Amino acid sequence: MSDYEQYADVTFERVGDSFQVAAMHPDLRLHGIGRSAAVFRLKEKNRVIKVFFPGYEQIATEEAAIYKKLKGLPYFPKCYESGASYIVMDYIEGKTLFECLTEGVWIDPSYIEVVDEALRQARLLGLTPSDVHLRNIILTPNGQIFLIDLARFRQGQQIDHQWEDLKRMYRLYRYRFMPKQYDESLLNRIAYLYRKFVNDPDS
Repeated sequence: MSDYEQYADVTFERVGDSFQVAAMHPDLRLHGIGRSAAVFRLKEKNRVIKVFFPGYEQIATEEAAIYKKLKGLPYFPKCYESGASYIVMDYIEGKTLFECLTEGVWIDPSYIEVVDEALRQARLLGLTPSDVHLRNIILTPNGQIFLIDLARFRQGQQIDHQWEDLKRMYRLYRYRFMPKQYDESLLNRIAYLYRKFVNDPDS
């Protein structure tokens, strides 16, 4: 057995249109649940394991291949291992840019430049960055920027313009008179309307 395969033995149960964790290894701590997978912090290790829900396992292979292509670039977590339904990566401590907005933490223009450079480097490697949004960009305590949740960086897929649209909104954010802290429910409503009427990455 591999170093991490035992941790991927997670039991999920479907509740409506989503999944919940029913059982997991005692050394895991649930870190978050997304649309296709749950992320767990590994006890006493600075790593996470992302375990994909039933029916979404193929994304593990796709995302592992993307991390392999991006290996060595300083903007993305390192992938240590992958299996049929999981990938193991660095745990990145920090706040997402979404959390920065809800907590009033200033988003510096240099962070936007770093994301642009990360996306440029990914494109040079033949990838097509997509679905780049505030929840998958992390600002670490020492001011580094990391991009996570890279399944939508597949080669040759349809390009979406979400990041460019966010940058247009950032131009307004930088004005002194604009608020620097926003209610989470408001941001969620804006994101929902944007996905529904402007840019749906699942379409």
